[in-house]
Amino acid sequence: MSTFRGMQQPELSRKLSRLIKSENSAIGAHETAGRERAAIAAALSDWGESTEDDAVSDISDKLGVMLSEIGEQEDIFAQNLEDYRGVLKHIRNMEASVQPSRDQRQKVTDEIAKLKYKDPTSTRLTTLEHELVRAEAQNLVAEAQLSNTTRTKLKEAFDIHTAAIIERAEKQIILARHARRLLNYIDDSPVVPGDTRQAYDHEFDARQVLEDAEADLRAWEPTLDPISSSAVDAPTHVNDGRVNEPEQDVESVATGPSGVAVGNAVPSSSKQLEEPVA
Repeated sequence: MSTFRGMQQPELSRKLSRLIKSENSAIGAHETAGRERAAIAAALSDWGESTEDDAVSDISDKLGVMLSEIGEQEDIFAQNLEDYRGVLKHIRNMEASVQPSRDQRQKVTDEIAKLKYKDPTSTRLTTLEHELVRAEAQNLVAEAQLSNTTRTKLKEAFDIHTAAIIERAEKQIILARHARRLLNYIDDSPVVPGDTRQAYDHEFDARQVLEDAEADLRAWEPTLDPISSSAVDAPTHVNDGRVNEPEQDVESVATGPSGVAVGNAVPSSSKQLEEPVA
């Protein structure tokens, strides 16, 4: 059924429609990965408690907190990808709205060619030629709007996308580095049968690691090179799948810029790192 809907898309917008659909699947995969990571974190904590080893139990519990937060970053990443995907839809919709103007121009051009071949003296030629002038003018406006929208929205979309990749990577690195600190609190010195291990006394240190990770996530700020933009706000005249000519002369509209300013729009978010309640 989805394939049939894809075939109904105007030819001009089919490729981007397929890309947007594929991104939807990728977003779902990141959401699933986040949920799976949270489930694994809970399983790790549960297993650690079952070992009846104070050190293993405490550290595995706190590693579970870290893994759960790493999974949360996947969910945040998926939300940002949804924003990026939404921006791409602006281009797809504009492509779909331009297709009728292209089709109309080609239709009139074909009619003129056929009529010139069959009846070169037909008075209808004049009417068709006037209609072709109008069709070409409307298409000129539509193509300019498509070009402007494509450039500005492509920059905006991948500004969001790449910033989201950087945010996820940097936050997960923060969490992974602190998780590695926890491993140092497990004494893995070998014991011989009959020996008693030294009592585990790093509960405070391990909790401090969680607090440090939480503080670092809260203090995180994006350090991104800005994406330059020469675009200015301009109306996009789309109505019921058709591009409408604005109240300006065709030449000025066809050559003028349109679009929205590009910004680093990826939200920064983190939640408090808390150990699960037993």
